[in-house]
Amino acid sequence: MDVDGVPTRTIRADPELGLVEVIDQTLLPHAYRWARLRDVDAAAEAIARMQVRGAPLIGATGAYGMALAAHTDPDDAALDRAAATLVATRPTAANLAWAVRRVAARLAGLASAQRAEAAWAEAAAIAEEDVATNRAIGRHGLALLRGLRPPAGRPLSVMTHCNAGWLATVDRGTALAPVYAAAEDGLPVRVWVSETRPRNQGLLTAWELSRAGIAHTVVADNAAGHLIRSGQVDAVLVGADRVAANGDVANKVGTYLKALACHDNGVPCYVAVPGPTLDFGCASGLDIPIEQRPADELAVVRGVDDAGAPARLRQLPDGAQVCNPAFDVTPARLVTALITERGTCPAGVEGLRRLYPEQATPG
Repeated sequence: MDVDGVPTRTIRADPELGLVEVIDQTLLPHAYRWARLRDVDAAAEAIARMQVRGAPLIGATGAYGMALAAHTDPDDAALDRAAATLVATRPTAANLAWAVRRVAARLAGLASAQRAEAAWAEAAAIAEEDVATNRAIGRHGLALLRGLRPPAGRPLSVMTHCNAGWLATVDRGTALAPVYAAAEDGLPVRVWVSETRPRNQGLLTAWELSRAGIAHTVVADNAAGHLIRSGQVDAVLVGADRVAANGDVANKVGTYLKALACHDNGVPCYVAVPGPTLDFGCASGLDIPIEQRPADELAVVRGVDDAGAPARLRQLPDGAQVCNPAFDVTPARLVTALITERGTCPAGVEGLRRLYPEQATPG
């Protein structure tokens, strides 16, 4: 996507220098800067601190983290330690373990001297596949959006949650890919952007959409039910961090509430999910680990002051008890359809088996 007229992806690498650069998303939307990752520990820190976020981008960063490790020390023990360090950073997102395992498998049969080059190439392949996958999700999702019929006189209105745009991937995004495809195809669309506390990833969505020239409005999370019930939302479109074999969806906490509101009001709830986010070894949402994030994400508000300087404000006293789950699980019964790079399907064993027969097993 473009940033100030410059085609940009969220992650870029220089194998010769042994360097990876990522957009530091902890500074957005107030500052646009790149962070340099020079070793596997820096890659793990970027994932854990959410300088990079979104399951596909986390996966790509994990793959490049393995390349950084192989560049530094390609021995088996060092690579095993690197893989364990990376996978431990964010336990819910399926793409991370998938990407790390894929690079590790590529290196397993190679001599040490060959591993760095192979790791860089495999990480680059994962990044390129992500872009192609998201373009396909955009095409399939656009077909669903074209089937919706908003009231006469207003554009198609889509509600999002969290950020599943190009900032959450290498490029194009998952849940926003159909929105970008709609805009490019001339379909009038506007987006209700849920703020998504406590990390406020909705502000990243607004940052993206403003640069793409797509109409959007940021709303408080608790306004979602009112907007859905009052007929101002034609569809909810979200991404996922992991989808179980039965179609249950783990996504940013608050997704379940939107799905319930959709179900109660006959509004479709679509989940855009690339193949690597599907976990066929996970029977149901009950088996998905839910990451618990630090209390200060809720207790401390970060932004800029009136002079534009970075600022933080503590809204809870020290020692206050805080529960901060990063994700919730939406049961498959509340999901209207899954949108994948292979097409759309009902959320469930049969639908997934039809699109991914080589992986799905009877549930």
